Amino acid sequence: MEVLYILFPLALLMAGIAVVAYVWAARAGQFDDMETPAMRVLHDDQDPDSGKPKAP
Repeated sequence: MEVLYILFPLALLMAGIAVVAYVWAARAGQFDDMETPAMRVLHDDQDPDSGKPKAP
């Protein structure tokens, strides 16, 4: 039962840190654009034949 005197404040502290981290990330714009990173995977930036010499 005495362990609750340590665990309860520790749990509240960890939850508070998580809330602060979320608010900081939201204000920094981490959640502004949710579509572009997923779409970027579908587009190739490099030509697959760029390393091969072209035949005459």
